Amino acid sequence: MQERYIKYYSHHLGADNEMLIYGHWGYPVIVFPTTMGRYYEAKDFKLIDSAKSLIDGGKVKIYCPDSIDRYSWYGKHLHPSERIQNHIYYDNYLNDELIPAIQRECGVAKVAVAGCSFGGFHAANFAFRHPEKVSHLFTMGAAFDIRSFMDGFYNDNVFYNNPPDYLPNLNNPNLWQMNIVLGTCNADFCKPSNERLSGILASKGISHWLDIRWHGTHDWPIWREMFPEYLSRI
Repeated sequence: MQERYIKYYSHHLGADNEMLIYGHWGYPVIVFPTTMGRYYEAKDFKLIDSAKSLIDGGKVKIYCPDSIDRYSWYGKHLHPSERIQNHIYYDNYLNDELIPAIQRECGVAKVAVAGCSFGGFHAANFAFRHPEKVSHLFTMGAAFDIRSFMDGFYNDNVFYNNPPDYLPNLNNPNLWQMNIVLGTCNADFCKPSNERLSGILASKGISHWLDIRWHGTHDWPIWREMFPEYLSRI
């Protein structure tokens, strides 16, 4: 399986960002790491290995960028207004720098986004904020309401990065074209969050699959099972 490491300067972040890329060709899938995870997390926890046949077969090409969670949602040393602003810088980096580069490299108009646990929040938030750039959204064990990270602080920046708040009012037609899978299981403490988001999507008539599995828990084994199955929908 082809692996490529790149390190490059992001003008929006004002810092270097690191990324691992898997595959020689295929539909681009951005995989976000879990809470404060690094760009190599999906490799270390064998999520990449679970999709090896799809990667080697040229079905998908996986991009694993770094996160800046320690300076945004989990940056407890910073005021909440600064945390959310740092996330906006990250969103701008994705939208203005990373996605256009992937579009050029793969010759596509849209990309797929995916993530486990907090990486699933990142995937969903980006997809719903920029549906014109996302064709597929795959979340595994994710939660979607980030107000608890803000220590009671709330402004427009929080509202527009909290999917349960802003999603009900969205009317971008690309949302109805997106292939959405919300993966969870009965023992996953994030199951209620997935059911709530599924209810919002259903109320808007947005087609999606709420995949609740009877086995597994909030951990990598069930996510490694889900990931290649979801990728096969591309």
